[in-house]
Amino acid sequence: MSKNLVIVESPAKAKTIEKYLGKDYTVKSSMGHVRSLPSKTGSIDVSKKYAPVYEINEDKTKTINELKRATKSATTIWLASDEDREGEAIAWHLSEVLKLNPKTTKRIVFHEITKPALETAVKNPRKIDMELVEAQQARQSLDYLVGFELSPVLWKKVRPQLSAGRVQSVAVRLVVEREREIEEHKAESTFKLIATFKPKQGTEFPAEAETKFESAKKVKAVLEQYAKSTFTVEGVEQKPGVRNPGGPFTTSTLQQEASNKIGYSPRTTMQLAQKLYEAGHITYMRTDSMNMSEVALKSMESFIKNEYGQDYYQRRVFKSKSAGAQEAHEAIRPTDVTKDKAGADPSQQKLYRLIRNRALASQMTPAKVEKTVVKITASKSSEKLEAKGEIVVFDGFLKVYGKKGDDKILPELSNGDKLDLKEASSTEALSRGAARYTEASLVKKLEEMGIGRPSTYASTISTIQGRGYVERGDLEGTETTIASLKLEKGKIREAEEKTMYGKDSNKLYPTDTGKVVTDFLVKHFADILDYDFTKEIEEELDDIADKKKSRVEVLDHFYKPFHKLVEASEDISRAEATQTRKIGKDKDGTPIFARFGRYGPMLQRGEQSDDKEKKPTFAPLPQGETIDSVTLEQAIKMFKLPRRVGVTADGQEITADIGRFGPYIKVDKTFVSLKEPHDPFTIKEEAARKLYKEKLAQIKKRNIADFGNIKVLLGPFGPYVTNGKKNAKIPKETDPKKLTEKQAQKLLDEAPDKKSRFNKNRNKK
Repeated sequence: MSKNLVIVESPAKAKTIEKYLGKDYTVKSSMGHVRSLPSKTGSIDVSKKYAPVYEINEDKTKTINELKRATKSATTIWLASDEDREGEAIAWHLSEVLKLNPKTTKRIVFHEITKPALETAVKNPRKIDMELVEAQQARQSLDYLVGFELSPVLWKKVRPQLSAGRVQSVAVRLVVEREREIEEHKAESTFKLIATFKPKQGTEFPAEAETKFESAKKVKAVLEQYAKSTFTVEGVEQKPGVRNPGGPFTTSTLQQEASNKIGYSPRTTMQLAQKLYEAGHITYMRTDSMNMSEVALKSMESFIKNEYGQDYYQRRVFKSKSAGAQEAHEAIRPTDVTKDKAGADPSQQKLYRLIRNRALASQMTPAKVEKTVVKITASKSSEKLEAKGEIVVFDGFLKVYGKKGDDKILPELSNGDKLDLKEASSTEALSRGAARYTEASLVKKLEEMGIGRPSTYASTISTIQGRGYVERGDLEGTETTIASLKLEKGKIREAEEKTMYGKDSNKLYPTDTGKVVTDFLVKHFADILDYDFTKEIEEELDDIADKKKSRVEVLDHFYKPFHKLVEASEDISRAEATQTRKIGKDKDGTPIFARFGRYGPMLQRGEQSDDKEKKPTFAPLPQGETIDSVTLEQAIKMFKLPRRVGVTADGQEITADIGRFGPYIKVDKTFVSLKEPHDPFTIKEEAARKLYKEKLAQIKKRNIADFGNIKVLLGPFGPYVTNGKKNAKIPKETDPKKLTEKQAQKLLDEAPDKKSRFNKNRNKK
């Protein structure tokens, strides 16, 4: 082995670096963090100045032993993990676990994996930056303390297996508050009037009335005036305009643009960017800097001039707009701008192209456009119209990035020209208020508010969805009727049409769980959910890295008041926490409630009582309804379930009901899910019998063999053996139909035990 040992986080990064450094260097990977805070009580000792109690990760024992052997034969050890807080922490953990000698251990950092960057790094080693390590420890400690003290409060007061996070809970609050803004918005009607004109020469073109109207009545009055009018061009104004390029990508803007342009989630974007970085194609992808090195700027200047000409080049220097910009990285850019394609697969290649072209565009000239505005008057109406045109006269940066768009070309027009009105129409539009967040716009909002940092955006967005607090998807909206009017050939036609108000696609919206947990935390843990306080803590974490504050000082500021709130939470009633809402009473006078239960929102008929004969009954909420929206009529209908549908051909009773996973029919212990057009309130015996018969056929096909306690079944991923508690996959070379009971038992004995899902969730930070 060579005398120089370089340790990095990932094998892919190791492979690229070894290629550039040559035979005098051996490059090994730690495979990420080698030790961490175990997910159990006591991993932060608050009484000892928040001392973290680390444990070596179970899956890293082999890696650590290999690294220890490698260090023994090396003269110099280079710790080359990423230059951010996580990377610095990895370097420190390695030095501790491997017991490295500070005199022979060097810390090197680089923003890109290229030969010049690595050579510069090796010439300029430094020591481990303990302030960066302390900042990482402080963030990790805060997140641990919130998770392990606040999550049990939620288990007791709201529902088991819930969890809270310092930044994630604030992100959920943003989504919840936006949804309530939308719910509270009162839709207002507006009518935009569009007319189509034909000049004496040239093509037809559209024009819009300058006024937006409040009612169909007012639109009709104007259309009646237009029907009797002649139309004249009152003015033609032409003026130049420019479109400027955006700056090179930061982590946040890359996630937003990748989401908007190519449909990647923030997590997918970061995974792909990581691979591009490790392969040496782009600079480091966790950054809030928009700066680019002088070498990179010169390279882009040369490329743009050679490829597109002098007229397309314009040097620019950008500054970050981020509220908490920190970490001395460059913007995300290609390491070799002449390379127009890079990446191991089409997904990586798409992202690389986006990064490269954005960086190039940032050093190119603006696009030049010519805008035309035409004013049109009506002889019998005071309502003027306006037509707008725009053409690109020089594409500039649009040559490589962004859409030129279709030119909106107007015919040659002059003052006094007469125009023929072909038609005019207006359709009612209902105001929408605030827009729901997309993953991209939520990242943008978090960055604007200074909540989180480049390394946390993607994980925050995926965590709040993974925990069931926020969902991403399509919303149907509610059907409503809107008015439309059309003037054609001197006649006005009025009509009504159906539309879905509030319809959305691929947007983030809160679940009932997200709403209940947010309301509980806002009321009883106000600081934890306070936007300014969260931003302040982020800034204090930066202060640790900048040597302005100590780790203990920052942790005290957060933890001491937080812990008092946790202690005070014992007095909170569960009824308050679960947002129990009394809907009304049924015909017998029994109260009906909507509330949050063990498995989510539900209905309850009757009060909680020690009297067994007066125990309340429960039912799920109707599909699409919430605790706040469900009506008494809907609730009473739900308590009519389960409903007796009839009997099977052999006389077994068929019942219909709604459970945790939706509507179903049941015969003995066999359940059959109901899908449209069937529902548990109306399904008839004949249809239920047919569904049950089909289910029995599926079960028969699925059951390969039955040995009593052990069964051989066909699942979605192939044949397997089960005893009800444990499953074992059947090897491909084994015919499941010929499997004996003894062989099946052996497969079960050799299969790993199932992990408890509950325990796994309990241990999450």
